[in-house]
Amino acid sequence: MENTYHVGMADLVVAAAPATLITLGLGSCIGLVIFDSVAKVVGMAHIMLPDSRGSKAVEKVGKFADTAVPAVIDEMLKKGASKTRMKAKIAGGAQMFAVPGANTDFLAVGARNIKETTDMLSKAGIPLVASDTGGNKGRTVEFSTNTWMLTIKTLGKGKTEI
Repeated sequence: MENTYHVGMADLVVAAAPATLITLGLGSCIGLVIFDSVAKVVGMAHIMLPDSRGSKAVEKVGKFADTAVPAVIDEMLKKGASKTRMKAKIAGGAQMFAVPGANTDFLAVGARNIKETTDMLSKAGIPLVASDTGGNKGRTVEFSTNTWMLTIKTLGKGKTEI
């Protein structure tokens, strides 16, 4: 029987197969999945912000790209995964709001989340094998160790698998 795990905002979950990991309500947030299909271990994080610089204390390491990526990797290694076999998929990073005359770089949280997450994966040597990012629609994602596919449900667009 497959175990189902719901990953809340700013949370991360690492599980051994058989497992399905789900996170809801990705707007500018990133749904990050790192997996090792040989060790049958998967991790998912619901990343809200690009980096933890300026935060007084990081209570939830899944909240920031710069803390979530290494934390997922570390937890996966504890469950027998090998860093050399890890691969990643991401979804989310939408631009949910447009404010005329506002500082668009500051408001572009989705784009900043995408960049920081992909940069952190690159620094860690984890290849990003698929992504569904950007746009202006919210997403829900589900990853199953049965297929090693990330199913993305996008508002107004339907379902895709990567």
